[in-house]
Amino acid sequence: MGAPLLIAVVDDDESVRESLPDLLREFGFAVHAYASAEAFLDSGQIEATACLILDVAMPGMCGPDLQRELHRRGHALPVIFITAHADAAERPRLMNQGAVDCLLKPFSEAALLRALSTALPVSPGPSTP
Repeated sequence: MGAPLLIAVVDDDESVRESLPDLLREFGFAVHAYASAEAFLDSGQIEATACLILDVAMPGMCGPDLQRELHRRGHALPVIFITAHADAAERPRLMNQGAVDCLLKPFSEAALLRALSTALPVSPGPSTP
């Protein structure tokens, strides 16, 4: 069995950076959490990252700006956006820009798992016969 897939969580909210990685680890993923888009860009982990869970609104570089910067640098990571701000136009706009999904905080474990199964070619858990 190979190493677990690495998920990067980028969110300025400390409670999200603490709780979401714990949940993702329970699902069988490796996780690194970052307080800002800039911290992720400086991490040296972009190539190893299988999926990015990214807050839309953050101080400094916002989530959509990070997604554009990654594309500019030639990194086509699957992105699942998370946001606390319900805006009817935001989700379709983010999806049109290549996001796998855009989940409204607080989101369910089931919604997160659905987004991850869309974003990733294989699931982290044990296979079923």
